[in-house]
Amino acid sequence: MTSLASQAPEIVVRLAGPAERAEQARLAGQCFKKPVTAAALAWRYDQSPHGASIALLSGPPHADAVCGYACGPRILVPRGRRAEAAAVGETGDVMTHPQWRKLGLFRALDARAMLEAKARGWPFVYGLPNRRSAHIFLQMGWVRAGTIRTHTHWLEGGARARLVRRREGRWRAMTTPLAAWRSARARASLDAGDAQVVEWSAFPAEVEPLALRLEAQHPLVLRRDPAWLDWRFFHGPSRAFRVFGLRRSGELVGWLVLQKPAPDGVAWLVDACGIDEGAWRALGAHALRLARELGACALRANAIDGSAWGARLASLGFQPPRAHDHLLVIVHLHDHGHPVAREALDAASWWFTDADRDDETMG
Repeated sequence: MTSLASQAPEIVVRLAGPAERAEQARLAGQCFKKPVTAAALAWRYDQSPHGASIALLSGPPHADAVCGYACGPRILVPRGRRAEAAAVGETGDVMTHPQWRKLGLFRALDARAMLEAKARGWPFVYGLPNRRSAHIFLQMGWVRAGTIRTHTHWLEGGARARLVRRREGRWRAMTTPLAAWRSARARASLDAGDAQVVEWSAFPAEVEPLALRLEAQHPLVLRRDPAWLDWRFFHGPSRAFRVFGLRRSGELVGWLVLQKPAPDGVAWLVDACGIDEGAWRALGAHALRLARELGACALRANAIDGSAWGARLASLGFQPPRAHDHLLVIVHLHDHGHPVAREALDAASWWFTDADRDDETMG
């Protein structure tokens, strides 16, 4: 079979605007198992309150694109100083048509994307590449800033949970009842106290003081303003999220976001924020109760190794996978002296939940 690459070796790299979302969706369908629609890409690339994405396509002149790349903006706040906040980029939707792989096409796209990011004044770009592509990024000048792993709170130890844990190996599947017992012990120590949760259909302005507190507590935090939170969890195509506010004596003291369980019974704790230890314990108790009520056998969340979010998950009974079951967190610096960039190379110092990831949904 003659490959497409041998027929048209000349490649053109171009910016892809809103009019190209259908073309990008077609390419994604050729590259990934999970299809994506043009409307979903428009939501991701064009509608974020934090700005428009850099989207690139490449291919032979006057032909369909065979390679794509996107980089979305995230406004980060360094050490609580909003006056020094800046948009940075997160890579996503890196895709190459199967017949055009291993020809170096992605390198040209990455180089162009970094030029565009620098031109926009983004101090750095970060990414969570899969295992197949991580080494390519490192060869192109990206730097390893940390590792990220999936942590699990086991809500039951039966057949469904064993099947989920079997993906980590036969021994892990056999020890599922022990893992569930450990999670249950941690769950029993949590106490919601007099705090109550109320489901939201939009984030109220009251979340702003909580977001400011979160920013002040960590070296690098994504700005969680109500407009961005609404876009992230209520305006996306999946409609997969349930959002709850936590009140204590009428005062808003936290929020949590759950992704509804998939057919395998896995739900995700995508984001959470609490004002103090009591609020966090109540958030954990309510999150686990709600996940069980939704029919989940396990509640999962990703965390950067050594991070405050990872420590918070551990305190709620979430258990890590095997040490080698991780992805890299990588960074490409453009302005080393910017206050945001000075925190970039130590990903463990970031406050980084699944809300910060490029993927709309987890799993």
